[in-house]
Amino acid sequence: MRTRAPRRRLLLALGMVFLAASPTACGLWGGSASEDDLLPPPIVGPENGTLMLAGGGALGPEIWGLFVELAGGPDARIVVIPTAGTDESYTADGPVVEALLAAGAGQVDILHTRDREEADSRRFTRPIRRATGIWMPGGRQWRLVDAYLHTRVHEELDALLERGGVVGGTSAGASIQASYLVRGDPTTNQVLIAEDYQEGFGFLEGVAVDQHLQARGRTNDLWELVALRPDLLGIGIDEGTALVVRGDQAQVIGTGSVMLYDPELLQDRRLHELRAGEDEDLSGRSPRRTDAGDKDSSIPDAGR
Repeated sequence: MRTRAPRRRLLLALGMVFLAASPTACGLWGGSASEDDLLPPPIVGPENGTLMLAGGGALGPEIWGLFVELAGGPDARIVVIPTAGTDESYTADGPVVEALLAAGAGQVDILHTRDREEADSRRFTRPIRRATGIWMPGGRQWRLVDAYLHTRVHEELDALLERGGVVGGTSAGASIQASYLVRGDPTTNQVLIAEDYQEGFGFLEGVAVDQHLQARGRTNDLWELVALRPDLLGIGIDEGTALVVRGDQAQVIGTGSVMLYDPELLQDRRLHELRAGEDEDLSGRSPRRTDAGDKDSSIPDAGR
């Protein structure tokens, strides 16, 4: 069973217009204090910076364009980390790099290793320290765990968000951003819960993210996890679709849906569906919330 979110404005917290305003105007890249400073710290998303989680498949120009805009537009310095893929080396002329450059990125670099010692070095991570955006393409998320979890790369990704950057990824590159990792089994992507691969990068706290949701018949899979782990909010993302998160505010762009698996709705397995242009306060759905009942997830008008 699904519930549809009411249609809302294309806004994020306190007048942040993702699709029209520049990152500088939104305060993502510094500037004077805003009303955001008066809000309580987020309990799901990053306190600073922005996340973009795409569900795999072909991504439209609105997704690439927004990611580049959030990273700084023509001044964006984007690092692509393709380590979830199978290749041992990558060149700077692949389709992801081409898509980012076509969307207006000023600079795109590739960063890749499978050597944890190298991933833990200052020299290897130098491009991340200079970056305004990180993009992680699809593949298998366990490869990202093996190469980067709890290394200097992981630390520098946290630091990039802290200084107001944007971290995005699709398929495996989306799932790895959650605190709980699904489909981490190195032998198959059909196993939802892998004994030795359950920890993601933790940019979204108390969350598990699945992808290719309807295209691969996974719509009901996250209920299995939520039943075992009612402390988690499940998020399932369709192909061609992305969820953009800043703090606890989330918004959908693209052609498909994002499904929220709220543990409080487990008994009826009632999905909360979000489509393009619809937004949600994830803190109101998260089991990490401290107040009773659902919060009002509406977003105030700019200047209100």
